Amino acid sequence: MGMGAGALVTDRTYDEHLEWCKTRAREYLHAHDLVNAVISMMSDLDKHPETRAHCGRDSLALNQLGILAAMRAQEGDYDFVERYIEGFR
Repeated sequence: MGMGAGALVTDRTYDEHLEWCKTRAREYLHAHDLVNAVISMMSDLDKHPETRAHCGRDSLALNQLGILAAMRAQEGDYDFVERYIEGFR
C-alpha cells in the first residue's frame, strides 16, 4: 500500500527510518545517479516526524545544504554526495 501525499511514517523508530533513508539513497549513489540520491534522501527524511527537520523544511541552513548537495550531484561529485548521505545522525 502506497503512502499518500503528506503521509508520515510512524511505524519505525528514528534510527530505523534514518537507516531506511540512507539505504534507499545509497542505491542511487552506487548506480552513480547522484541527483536522485540527494532527492531520495531529502524526500525520505521528510516522511517521518522525527527526521523531517533534517530535510530542510524548517531550517535555512539544512535547506541550503540540500541545495548544495544537489548542485554538487549535478557536477558529478560522488564523494560529496556520499558524505551528505552518511552525515545524517
